[in-house]
Amino acid sequence: MLTRKLNLAGFVLVVLFTFVLPLAAQETPLITNTSGRHTTSLNGRWQTIIDPYETGYYDYRYEPRSDGYFKNTKPASPGDLVEYDFDRSPQLTVPGDWNSQDEKLLFYEGTIWYKKSFDYSKKGRSRVFVYFGGANYLTDVYLNGQKLGRHEGGFTPFNFEVTSLLREKDNYLVAKVDNKRRRDAVPTLNTDWWNYGGLTREVSLIEMPDTFIQDYLIQLRKGTLDQVAGWVKLNGTAANQTVNIEIPEAKTKQSVTTDANGYAPVSFKASLNLWSPQTPKLYDVKLTAGADVVTDKIGFRSIETKGTDILLNGKPIFLRGISVHEESPRGGRAYGEDDARTLLTWAKELGCNFVRLAHYPHNEAMTRMADQMGVMVWSEIPVYWTILWDNPATLENAKTQLGESILRDKNKASIILWSVANETPVGDARLKFLKGLIDYARSLDSTRLLTAANERHYADPVTQVVDDPLGEYLDVLGCNEYVGWYDGVSAKADGLSWKVTLNKPLVISEFGGDALFGNHGDKNAKWTEEYQKDLYEHQIGMLRKIPSLRGMSPWILTDFRSPRRPLPGIQDFYNRKGLISSRGEKKQAFFVLQDFYRELSEAGK
Repeated sequence: MLTRKLNLAGFVLVVLFTFVLPLAAQETPLITNTSGRHTTSLNGRWQTIIDPYETGYYDYRYEPRSDGYFKNTKPASPGDLVEYDFDRSPQLTVPGDWNSQDEKLLFYEGTIWYKKSFDYSKKGRSRVFVYFGGANYLTDVYLNGQKLGRHEGGFTPFNFEVTSLLREKDNYLVAKVDNKRRRDAVPTLNTDWWNYGGLTREVSLIEMPDTFIQDYLIQLRKGTLDQVAGWVKLNGTAANQTVNIEIPEAKTKQSVTTDANGYAPVSFKASLNLWSPQTPKLYDVKLTAGADVVTDKIGFRSIETKGTDILLNGKPIFLRGISVHEESPRGGRAYGEDDARTLLTWAKELGCNFVRLAHYPHNEAMTRMADQMGVMVWSEIPVYWTILWDNPATLENAKTQLGESILRDKNKASIILWSVANETPVGDARLKFLKGLIDYARSLDSTRLLTAANERHYADPVTQVVDDPLGEYLDVLGCNEYVGWYDGVSAKADGLSWKVTLNKPLVISEFGGDALFGNHGDKNAKWTEEYQKDLYEHQIGMLRKIPSLRGMSPWILTDFRSPRRPLPGIQDFYNRKGLISSRGEKKQAFFVLQDFYRELSEAGK
């Protein structure tokens, strides 16, 4: 009996240390603007172990192991049995997905363990955090054998404090990354994009003083063009601390004092050159709190709606856009400035002033590059198709991903729209779920517009109706439609009319059709460039006739991988709706849309 009690106690301790105690680390608030901090990169080559049965986490009874792979155990003698060895295992590059780095991992969904060894010497600051720009999908993180915590969500950043665990020599950081799809997850089981797994974005160590600037919002007050408003939040001994906010070029400086929670509101008047696609002006903004100094490049602009108009800096604007997946021109998941610059350069060559970053938050280099290049952004979370609307945990997951996305990007002038969903079925549970997300987004950021990519229906054979009840709670109506591809032939668009029941701006957030670059034939033959070109010509003719249309983001800039698309010789597991091939070749429809956007631009839209 005593032995059984001791075994039970040991099991409880394993569960406690593996699952319960690390939860405190999960509450480490997100550090924003990492490019403005003192960082040490952990990017590069990491040792990896493929673990489809999660042997490194569970024993053969499927109970949590106290001696899992996170311990990085080495045999003490030739007689010791240790059935893994990171140092003799293959390597993968971080940032990067595993699917595109190793042919045998192309379709792999499951767990891979990552390990990075490093030495570290503090550079005069007392606190250190490990920061992950993104990891798909469920990530458990350990440092020197101790669990830091867990993060769920494949596209948003997270960090943990590691001050007390760091050593000067022989540190090892281990991440268990699991990209298995789940019915209760966000996104759920079924999507139309590749489930790239791994540490897909940067990993770094961030050094901070004892008290530091955790986060801040510095934007124009809604409804004004010269009133800067927002807040700052300190971490550490944060009460009654002075924080200075400066915009040197605008000759403005304000000092605020934090409350007991380390929070202080910010409000001051400034004469600013406003950010726009024509003049993407960014100001150096400097925040100082004691020993901590943070700099950021921030653009200032207003975005509002009035009736069916979208107003940028008080003036009506038409969103000449394109949808973009986070697919690299090199292959695999996109990351970094080079990928962002290439994709946005193609969009601008098309004539775009706007991109819809589908269907999840893209990496931060993309939104910073959009700031620099003057491209407005629709940013989305992966509430996609059929989520578990009645599951409270799924809603909390979606709210967390939405919150992390807004926290990271709330100071980016380029982002004008937060989107809470794509092509979700109308119903009471869905409406309650999405209304909760909308309310949450507004509580975090009142300066931007809210939207979702919804669907439409036919009131009769010729009348398409946009009347999703979710629209009542949105600022801008998004609508996906595929007349000419999933809905009849291209010429069907000529006889259709549109009815929009709400007096709000409408953005056609998707339309298009597949074409394999170089596949030529009759314009009535699907999969040819000629068919795609003809579809765009008919679509443009139809869209011209929608009175409340204030933007469009056709599907899509480039071909991208999708497991739903197996047709040999045509799709080969790619969605071919791109206007540019996966090798960077422009299809005929690219030039049709380019001509239309040039026309709109010349007309001042």
